[in-house]
Amino acid sequence: MSAPLRPRPAAPHGPAVLGNPATSRLLTVGVVGAGRVGAVLGAALVAAGHRVVAVTGDSGASRARLALLLPEVPRRLVAAVAHAATDLLLIAVPDDALAGVVADLAARGVLRPGQVVAHTSGAHGLAVLAPAAEVGARPLALHPAMTFTGTPDDLARLAGISYGVTAPAELRPLAARLVADLGGVPEWVAESDRPLYHAALAHGANHLVTLVNEATDRLRDAGVARPEKVLAPLLRAALENALRLGDDALTGPVSRGDAGTVQRHLDRLAATAPDSVPAYLALARRTADRAIAAGRLRPVDAQSLLGVLADGNREVAL
Repeated sequence: MSAPLRPRPAAPHGPAVLGNPATSRLLTVGVVGAGRVGAVLGAALVAAGHRVVAVTGDSGASRARLALLLPEVPRRLVAAVAHAATDLLLIAVPDDALAGVVADLAARGVLRPGQVVAHTSGAHGLAVLAPAAEVGARPLALHPAMTFTGTPDDLARLAGISYGVTAPAELRPLAARLVADLGGVPEWVAESDRPLYHAALAHGANHLVTLVNEATDRLRDAGVARPEKVLAPLLRAALENALRLGDDALTGPVSRGDAGTVQRHLDRLAATAPDSVPAYLALARRTADRAIAAGRLRPVDAQSLLGVLADGNREVAL
């Protein structure tokens, strides 16, 4: 069941006092981008008592999301949204489009001194907001470490999640307040570390989806009618153990040095799904390295296994 929106009682209307979370009143907010992230965060800000006064979104999917999540908020053109967002402009557009959107807003003169301009990109920090900062706006990078569907169900998932935040020192109190209003916890990420931060999240979450779907496909190839039923308890346990135990959670043929088993895996994969072989090899080799470093696999026991993985690499290269 979708989580209901329960706005907090609004503070008396008046100019927001930005930067002091103890005395700040509600913020007047505009959202550029009614994608999965922007629409959900906009709805969460409304539920926290803030005033989302305008949003962009012209596609059919965007309109459907807005009807579910922000039905009372008018859709406007980008410049009009920026003008209406007297306190906070939240830009939630794809990573590669962000620089162009910010530069265009700054060039059109619709940003104002003191206005907070925040983006939700994990890959970018404050540098991408330089055109906004040059006209006096206050830059903020505010990335929710969560996957979104763009439905009301996402609101329940926001509780307790982390936000990768990069902010000037004077804006940290407001950033902390916004994250708290969204039910989250700030993780302060240095500007230079944003690419590494985002790479870690993409590697863990996006590649996990690919890995699960690869495993699902191979089980179907093996004649399993409902691979999701087989994988669900195994993968949940593996994830929980990995988060709790780190490399001590490693199990399976690589962590045991079972070279013969791994060779049979590679042989059958090469015959059935050759496109899966490079990923299997890369992950198996990295798993072996981590198992050796953690003391789970003795180097002497790993020699045959590493030979199989090296032979597999040569076969793939051919």
